[in-house]
Amino acid sequence: MRTINPTARARYSTTEVRDIAVSVLVLSVAFSIMFYRHGTDIGMLGLIGISAIIVCASFVAHEMAHKFVAQRFGAWAEYRMYPLGLMLALFMSFFGVIFAAPGVVYISGQIDWKMNGKISAAGPAINIVLGTAAFALSMVTGGIVSSVFLIMASINAFFAIFNMLPIMPFDGSKIYKWSAPIYLVMLTMAAALLAAVWFL
Repeated sequence: MRTINPTARARYSTTEVRDIAVSVLVLSVAFSIMFYRHGTDIGMLGLIGISAIIVCASFVAHEMAHKFVAQRFGAWAEYRMYPLGLMLALFMSFFGVIFAAPGVVYISGQIDWKMNGKISAAGPAINIVLGTAAFALSMVTGGIVSSVFLIMASINAFFAIFNMLPIMPFDGSKIYKWSAPIYLVMLTMAAALLAAVWFL
């Protein structure tokens, strides 16, 4: 049985780097437009900077978590953008919302269902950790800093709960197949984070 190699280094291709950069840029602009539509005193450059931080700390972190765990199992894993999904994100931002499927990490190799469950769990797990940390920081800071942390917490909570849906092709279906108890723990944590962000 193949075990995880904690010393394996992440590998990137020029195509993957390009797709990540384009995805971050488009999503950052989309989030900036959304924030602007909701009203803010921050300039567009400032909004793009804030949005880039949020994108990197939610979407990119989620996808790279899948990639790193897959590569440590010895699999080929690379992110590829989904142009139609990115255009959808940009289009929806003009209506004050973000809903998109900007891309996915493709995986190839000798990966069994247990490994696949662990690879799938990595994405929502990183969102839960980052979202919880961001929420805690939003409680002990103030002003725009607190608002940014709260937005970051809410987006990570949404990413986590959305990807925990127990149906294909979402991560939740593969996590549940691997371990129902771990699935239930992660789902509970994601739901608790989302409830905290919305109601506290």
